[in-house]
Amino acid sequence: MLRDERRRHPELTGYNLGVRRDRADQIRAHWKSEVERRLPAEHEGRVVFSFGGNDAAQQRDPPLTLQDTEAMLTEAKSRWPVFMIGVVPMVDEDYLARARALDEAYAPLCARLGVPFLSVFDGLLETPVWVDEARAGDGAHPGAGGYSRMAGLILASPVWQNWMSSSSGA
Repeated sequence: MLRDERRRHPELTGYNLGVRRDRADQIRAHWKSEVERRLPAEHEGRVVFSFGGNDAAQQRDPPLTLQDTEAMLTEAKSRWPVFMIGVVPMVDEDYLARARALDEAYAPLCARLGVPFLSVFDGLLETPVWVDEARAGDGAHPGAGGYSRMAGLILASPVWQNWMSSSSGA
């Protein structure tokens, strides 16, 4: 995705700060120091969050995840333009209902906070490459084809395009 977006914005440098199995409370504990080290004050920066799958997989209480999400988004948007991408699906049927509910809960939270939000949940489930590649692996992470599909959904989204083209990211 970064390679494709850099064609439109050559000045873009992206960092994936994901830590395998981290829930929202764990991300909340380290996200800010990670971002500050990569976005010094003299450079324009933007922050994209995408998490929740581990919260759903580990059956964490959704209100706690939403509380941590709200705290992170609120703090981040006080310094940088912020964007939120929803929960990604896994192939486990028990997981899917919890993940979908969390993904659906992100939309009104982000709207209330004024943070652009994009759900990719159904778009990925409707794509055999995501499901097939995840199933062939660990049940959660697809191969390059699945991630390419996710990138395509994001890059084609008017919400993403508007956010990337605005000077403030709002």
